Amino acid sequence: MFSAEPQQSAGSKKAPDLSTRKGRSVPELAALSVVLVIMIGYFSIASEFFLRPDNLLNILTAIAVTGILAIPATMLLIAGQVDLSVGSGAAFAGVVFAVVYSSQGVVSAIIISVAVGLLAGMVNGFLVTVVGINSLITTLGTLAVLRGGTRLLTDGQTAVVNDFTFLGTARPILGIPLPVLIFVAIAIAAILVMRYTVFGRSLYAIGANPVAARLVGIRTGLILFVTFALTGLAMSLGGLILTSQLSAASTNAGLGLELTVVTAIVLGGASLSGGRGSITGTMFGLLIIGVMNNGLVLLNVSSFWQDVARGVLLILAVSFDRLRERINARQG
Repeated sequence: MFSAEPQQSAGSKKAPDLSTRKGRSVPELAALSVVLVIMIGYFSIASEFFLRPDNLLNILTAIAVTGILAIPATMLLIAGQVDLSVGSGAAFAGVVFAVVYSSQGVVSAIIISVAVGLLAGMVNGFLVTVVGINSLITTLGTLAVLRGGTRLLTDGQTAVVNDFTFLGTARPILGIPLPVLIFVAIAIAAILVMRYTVFGRSLYAIGANPVAARLVGIRTGLILFVTFALTGLAMSLGGLILTSQLSAASTNAGLGLELTVVTAIVLGGASLSGGRGSITGTMFGLLIIGVMNNGLVLLNVSSFWQDVARGVLLILAVSFDRLRERINARQG
């Protein structure tokens, strides 16, 4: 098990440097900071409500679930893999919780919901690492399966969940919403893992050159399988938070969330070819998206134009990624 070499979408790559692979450089993060400051400055001038503390908390709350999903997804993309099923997985976990909650209670519902998300991530990991299917194709398939399963469980209807609001709406510390605290805690843990553990360095090595990583003794299949499993756990947590916030599990929850996750990760500097990226960069990407979405709402911009703006941001992020690849290839 875990012996098959994962399918890669990129071409040949340089051999990995296990000791020196890092995330983004300071100038790149500085550029993201400048973009973020410009956006904050513009929306602050355009709307008197933007800089109000409650609105800033709204921004952080809005990106919390996306961020929870984006953190393990960043680890996957650094390793050269992608998971497009995160939005459907979160919706499915939420619906499973609602269905079990109505008959078995909150504890059983949470356990089963977490188990379902973990199983979805493990299935993705198995198909990629053992069967050898490209991760893009695998997760597109599971995206459809999970979305269809979500609608089958409730016959396409929204399942109401009463008395389960703590996870999504509680503000236990300094008035900060619990989802934001969970997101920050997971992000800090992931940053430490990626910077200071063999597991994190191995993800960079696998993304840079999976064959070379395997030849130096890295168990590439097992590491990728574990990372897909972590993504599955993030789906469960995201689904539970969404259900708690809405007091209901909607079959349409998480629609398009996978595109937002990919946009934030690539905008934050991760390469679609693997081997480069950081959790910190992804957090900057999330903040840029959150500020843009919030600012457009405050300015009463049509939701249709908001969709256009998000699509343009994704295209620009991917375009900049390809441009960096070409520049790096010329310099190498």
